Amino acid sequence: MSGPARSPGRPDPVALRGVSFAYEEGPDVLAGLDFTVREGRALALLGRNGSGKTTLMRLLSGGLRPRSGTLEVDGEPVTYDRRGLTRLRTTVQLVVQDPDDQLFAASVGQDVSFGPLNLGLPDPEVRSRVGEALAALDIAALADRPTHLLSYGQRKRTAIAGAVAMRPRVLILDEPTAGLDPDGQERLLDTLDRLRAGGTTVVMATHDVDLALRWSDETALLTPDGVRTGPTAATLARTDLLRRAGLRLPWGVAAAGLLRARGLLADTAAGPRTPEELAALAD
Repeated sequence: MSGPARSPGRPDPVALRGVSFAYEEGPDVLAGLDFTVREGRALALLGRNGSGKTTLMRLLSGGLRPRSGTLEVDGEPVTYDRRGLTRLRTTVQLVVQDPDDQLFAASVGQDVSFGPLNLGLPDPEVRSRVGEALAALDIAALADRPTHLLSYGQRKRTAIAGAVAMRPRVLILDEPTAGLDPDGQERLLDTLDRLRAGGTTVVMATHDVDLALRWSDETALLTPDGVRTGPTAATLARTDLLRRAGLRLPWGVAAAGLLRARGLLADTAAGPRTPEELAALAD
Protein backbone atom coordinates (compact mmCIF):
# COMPACT_ATOMS: atom_id res chain seq x y z
CA MET A 1 0.00 0.00 0.00
CA SER A 2 1.47 3.35 -0.98
CA GLY A 3 0.44 6.85 -0.06
CA PRO A 4 0.79 10.28 -1.60
CA ALA A 5 4.19 11.11 -3.01
CA ARG A 6 6.41 13.30 -0.89
CA SER A 7 7.05 16.76 -2.26
CA PRO A 8 10.67 17.09 -3.46
CA GLY A 9 12.83 18.94 -0.96
CA ARG A 10 10.11 19.15 1.66
CA PRO A 11 11.27 18.24 5.20
CA ASP A 12 9.70 15.32 7.01
CA PRO A 13 6.67 16.60 8.93
CA VAL A 14 7.80 15.53 12.41
CA ALA A 15 10.95 14.04 13.92
CA LEU A 16 12.65 13.45 17.26
CA ARG A 17 16.39 14.19 17.36
CA GLY A 18 18.51 12.72 20.16
CA VAL A 19 15.51 12.66 22.50
CA SER A 20 15.63 11.24 26.02
CA PHE A 21 12.71 11.09 28.44
CA ALA A 22 12.09 9.75 31.94
CA TYR A 23 9.10 10.08 34.22
CA GLU A 24 9.70 11.69 37.59
CA GLU A 25 12.26 9.76 39.67
CA GLY A 26 12.20 6.90 37.18
CA PRO A 27 14.68 5.41 34.71
CA ASP A 28 14.91 6.52 31.10
CA VAL A 29 11.98 5.31 29.02
CA LEU A 30 13.66 6.53 25.85
CA ALA A 31 17.32 7.55 25.55
CA GLY A 32 19.09 9.31 22.67
CA LEU A 33 16.23 8.49 20.31
CA ASP A 34 16.20 9.53 16.67
CA PHE A 35 12.82 8.90 15.09
CA THR A 36 11.31 10.31 11.90
CA VAL A 37 7.77 10.12 10.56
CA ARG A 38 8.06 10.24 6.79
CA GLU A 39 5.38 12.06 4.86
CA GLY A 40 2.75 10.04 3.02
CA ARG A 41 3.49 6.75 4.76
CA ALA A 42 1.42 4.34 6.82
CA LEU A 43 3.62 3.63 9.82
CA ALA A 44 2.92 0.87 12.35
CA LEU A 45 4.43 1.33 15.81
CA LEU A 46 4.96 -2.02 17.54
CA GLY A 47 6.34 -3.09 20.90
CA ARG A 48 5.50 -4.93 24.08
CA ASN A 49 3.74 -3.24 27.00
CA GLY A 50 6.14 -0.85 28.69
CA SER A 51 8.35 -0.49 25.62
CA GLY A 52 7.68 3.25 25.35
CA LYS A 53 5.05 3.40 22.58
CA THR A 54 2.74 5.72 24.50
CA THR A 55 5.63 7.91 25.59
CA LEU A 56 6.88 8.15 22.00
CA MET A 57 3.44 9.14 20.71
CA ARG A 58 3.02 11.80 23.39
CA LEU A 59 6.46 13.22 22.64
CA LEU A 60 5.58 13.46 18.95
CA SER A 61 2.29 15.23 19.69
CA GLY A 62 3.65 17.61 22.33
CA GLY A 63 1.88 16.02 25.28
CA LEU A 64 5.28 15.34 26.83
CA ARG A 65 8.43 17.44 26.60
CA PRO A 66 11.82 15.76 26.08
CA ARG A 67 14.31 15.88 28.94
CA SER A 68 16.94 16.38 26.26
CA GLY A 69 16.99 16.51 22.48
CA THR A 70 14.48 18.21 20.20
CA LEU A 71 11.16 17.67 18.51
CA GLU A 72 11.14 19.08 14.99
CA VAL A 73 8.27 20.08 12.71
CA ASP A 74 9.25 20.64 9.08
CA GLY A 75 12.89 20.52 10.13
CA GLU A 76 12.57 23.29 12.74
CA PRO A 77 12.69 22.73 16.53
CA VAL A 78 9.37 23.07 18.34
CA THR A 79 9.07 25.73 21.00
CA TYR A 80 6.80 24.81 23.89
CA ASP A 81 5.07 28.16 24.14
CA ARG A 82 1.54 28.85 22.95
CA ARG A 83 2.59 29.71 19.42
CA GLY A 84 4.89 26.70 19.07
CA LEU A 85 2.35 24.24 20.45
CA THR A 86 -0.39 25.62 18.22
CA ARG A 87 1.88 25.08 15.22
CA LEU A 88 2.61 21.54 16.41
CA ARG A 89 -1.03 20.64 16.95
CA THR A 90 -2.02 21.80 13.50
CA THR A 91 0.63 19.42 12.18
CA VAL A 92 0.29 16.42 14.51
CA GLN A 93 -2.80 15.04 16.25
CA LEU A 94 -2.92 12.10 18.67
CA VAL A 95 -6.06 10.01 19.26
CA VAL A 96 -5.79 7.96 22.45
CA GLN A 97 -6.94 4.36 22.78
CA ASP A 98 -10.02 4.94 24.94
CA PRO A 99 -12.38 7.44 23.29
CA ASP A 100 -13.96 8.21 26.67
CA ASP A 101 -10.66 9.83 27.66
CA GLN A 102 -11.03 12.25 24.75
CA LEU A 103 -14.75 12.99 24.35
CA PHE A 104 -16.31 15.53 26.68
CA ALA A 105 -18.86 17.69 24.80
CA ALA A 106 -22.61 17.11 24.85
CA SER A 107 -22.98 16.17 21.18
CA VAL A 108 -20.85 14.75 18.39
CA GLY A 109 -20.79 18.01 16.42
CA GLN A 110 -19.81 20.04 19.48
CA ASP A 111 -17.00 17.68 20.32
CA VAL A 112 -15.56 17.69 16.81
CA SER A 113 -15.75 21.49 16.67
CA PHE A 114 -13.71 22.00 19.85
CA GLY A 115 -10.25 22.00 18.23
CA PRO A 116 -11.05 24.32 15.32
CA LEU A 117 -12.81 26.73 17.69
CA ASN A 118 -9.73 26.81 19.90
CA LEU A 119 -7.70 27.86 16.86
CA GLY A 120 -9.88 30.97 16.69
CA LEU A 121 -11.19 30.13 13.24
CA PRO A 122 -14.30 31.94 11.94
CA ASP A 123 -17.60 30.07 12.29
CA PRO A 124 -17.95 29.24 8.56
CA GLU A 125 -14.49 27.64 8.58
CA VAL A 126 -15.30 25.68 11.75
CA ARG A 127 -18.56 24.39 10.23
CA SER A 128 -16.73 23.41 7.06
CA ARG A 129 -14.06 21.49 8.95
CA VAL A 130 -16.58 19.74 11.17
CA GLY A 131 -18.68 18.73 8.17
CA GLU A 132 -15.64 17.38 6.33
CA ALA A 133 -14.42 15.44 9.37
CA LEU A 134 -17.82 13.90 10.08
CA ALA A 135 -18.15 12.89 6.43
CA ALA A 136 -14.63 11.44 6.37
CA LEU A 137 -15.43 9.23 9.38
CA ASP A 138 -18.90 8.34 8.01
CA ILE A 139 -20.74 9.80 11.00
CA ALA A 140 -22.39 12.89 9.48
CA ALA A 141 -25.78 11.53 10.52
CA LEU A 142 -24.64 11.56 14.15
CA ALA A 143 -23.78 15.27 14.32
CA ASP A 144 -26.54 16.04 16.83
CA ARG A 145 -26.34 12.72 18.71
CA PRO A 146 -25.44 13.03 22.41
CA THR A 147 -22.02 11.49 22.92
CA HIS A 148 -23.25 9.37 25.84
CA LEU A 149 -25.66 7.58 23.48
CA LEU A 150 -22.98 6.49 21.02
CA SER A 151 -21.76 2.93 20.60
CA TYR A 152 -18.11 2.20 21.30
CA GLY A 153 -17.28 2.20 17.60
CA GLN A 154 -19.12 5.48 17.08
CA ARG A 155 -17.20 7.03 19.98
CA LYS A 156 -13.94 5.88 18.38
CA ARG A 157 -14.93 7.52 15.11
CA THR A 158 -15.98 10.72 16.85
CA ALA A 159 -12.64 10.97 18.64
CA ILE A 160 -10.80 10.52 15.34
CA ALA A 161 -13.07 13.06 13.64
CA GLY A 162 -12.10 15.62 16.28
CA ALA A 163 -8.47 15.14 15.34
CA VAL A 164 -9.19 15.16 11.60
CA ALA A 165 -11.03 18.49 11.95
CA MET A 166 -7.68 20.04 12.86
CA ARG A 167 -6.46 19.02 9.37
CA PRO A 168 -3.17 17.58 10.64
CA ARG A 169 -0.49 16.35 8.30
CA VAL A 170 0.23 13.50 10.74
CA LEU A 171 -2.51 11.54 12.54
CA ILE A 172 -1.30 9.28 15.37
CA LEU A 173 -3.69 6.57 16.58
CA ASP A 174 -3.19 4.49 19.71
CA GLU A 175 -4.66 0.98 19.20
CA PRO A 176 -7.51 2.32 17.02
CA THR A 177 -8.99 -1.14 16.26
CA ALA A 178 -9.01 -2.31 19.89
CA GLY A 179 -12.53 -3.16 21.04
CA LEU A 180 -14.02 -3.06 17.54
CA ASP A 181 -15.79 -6.01 15.95
CA PRO A 182 -14.48 -7.28 12.57
CA ASP A 183 -16.88 -5.10 10.58
CA GLY A 184 -15.94 -2.06 12.64
CA GLN A 185 -12.25 -2.77 12.06
CA GLU A 186 -12.74 -3.02 8.30
CA ARG A 187 -14.71 0.22 8.16
CA LEU A 188 -12.05 2.02 10.17
CA LEU A 189 -9.25 0.74 7.93
CA ASP A 190 -11.20 1.90 4.87
CA THR A 191 -11.50 5.32 6.51
CA LEU A 192 -7.76 5.47 7.17
CA ASP A 193 -7.10 4.58 3.54
CA ARG A 194 -9.28 7.51 2.44
CA LEU A 195 -7.50 9.88 4.81
CA ARG A 196 -4.14 8.79 3.45
CA ALA A 197 -5.36 9.23 -0.12
CA GLY A 198 -6.20 12.80 0.88
CA GLY A 199 -2.63 13.43 2.03
CA THR A 200 -2.68 12.55 5.74
CA THR A 201 0.25 10.57 7.12
CA VAL A 202 -1.05 7.95 9.57
CA VAL A 203 0.87 6.39 12.46
CA MET A 204 -0.81 3.46 14.22
CA ALA A 205 0.37 1.95 17.49
CA THR A 206 -0.81 -1.64 17.73
CA HIS A 207 0.02 -5.01 19.27
CA ASP A 208 -1.39 -6.78 16.22
CA VAL A 209 1.50 -7.83 13.97
CA ASP A 210 -0.94 -9.25 11.40
CA LEU A 211 -2.71 -5.90 11.16
CA ALA A 212 0.64 -4.13 10.81
CA LEU A 213 1.67 -6.46 7.98
CA ARG A 214 -1.61 -5.91 6.17
CA TRP A 215 -1.95 -2.16 6.64
CA SER A 216 1.42 -0.43 6.89
CA ASP A 217 4.20 0.57 4.53
CA GLU A 218 6.75 0.92 7.31
CA THR A 219 7.08 -0.55 10.77
CA ALA A 220 8.90 0.80 13.81
CA LEU A 221 9.80 -1.88 16.36
CA LEU A 222 10.53 -0.68 19.90
CA THR A 223 13.13 -2.93 21.50
CA PRO A 224 15.35 -2.51 24.57
CA ASP A 225 18.06 -1.39 22.14
CA GLY A 226 15.97 1.43 20.65
CA VAL A 227 13.69 1.76 17.65
CA ARG A 228 14.26 -0.13 14.39
CA THR A 229 12.29 1.20 11.42
CA GLY A 230 12.06 -0.27 7.95
CA PRO A 231 9.74 -1.61 5.23
CA THR A 232 7.04 -3.63 6.94
CA ALA A 233 7.38 -6.99 5.21
CA ALA A 234 11.17 -7.11 5.64
CA THR A 235 11.11 -5.79 9.21
CA LEU A 236 8.44 -8.23 10.37
CA ALA A 237 10.37 -11.12 8.86
CA ARG A 238 13.28 -10.42 11.24
CA THR A 239 12.74 -13.01 13.96
CA ASP A 240 15.64 -11.58 15.97
CA LEU A 241 14.04 -8.14 16.09
CA LEU A 242 10.61 -9.56 16.84
CA ARG A 243 12.03 -11.55 19.72
CA ARG A 244 13.69 -8.43 21.13
CA ALA A 245 10.41 -6.54 20.78
CA GLY A 246 8.43 -9.31 22.48
CA LEU A 247 6.34 -10.01 19.39
CA ARG A 248 5.47 -13.11 17.39
CA LEU A 249 5.97 -13.74 13.68
CA PRO A 250 2.98 -12.55 11.58
CA TRP A 251 1.07 -15.43 10.01
CA GLY A 252 1.51 -13.89 6.55
CA VAL A 253 5.30 -13.92 6.88
CA ALA A 254 5.21 -17.52 8.10
CA ALA A 255 2.93 -18.52 5.22
CA ALA A 256 5.21 -16.81 2.70
CA GLY A 257 8.20 -18.70 4.06
CA LEU A 258 6.37 -22.01 3.71
CA LEU A 259 5.23 -21.20 0.17
CA ARG A 260 8.78 -20.25 -0.88
CA ALA A 261 10.22 -23.40 0.70
CA ARG A 262 7.84 -25.48 -1.40
CA GLY A 263 8.51 -23.55 -4.60
CA LEU A 264 5.03 -22.03 -4.70
CA LEU A 265 6.15 -18.42 -4.32
CA ALA A 266 9.11 -16.74 -5.97
CA ASP A 267 11.78 -15.33 -3.68
CA THR A 268 11.18 -11.85 -5.06
CA ALA A 269 7.37 -12.03 -4.90
CA ALA A 270 5.45 -10.34 -2.10
CA GLY A 271 3.90 -12.69 0.43
CA PRO A 272 0.22 -12.70 1.40
CA ARG A 273 -0.96 -10.01 3.81
CA THR A 274 -4.57 -11.18 4.15
CA PRO A 275 -6.40 -14.54 4.00
CA GLU A 276 -7.87 -13.41 0.67
CA GLU A 277 -4.41 -12.89 -0.79
CA LEU A 278 -3.35 -16.33 0.46
CA ALA A 279 -6.42 -17.91 -1.14
CA ALA A 280 -5.64 -16.13 -4.42
CA LEU A 281 -2.14 -17.66 -4.43
CA ALA A 282 -3.69 -21.10 -4.09
CA ASP A 283 -5.97 -20.63 -7.15
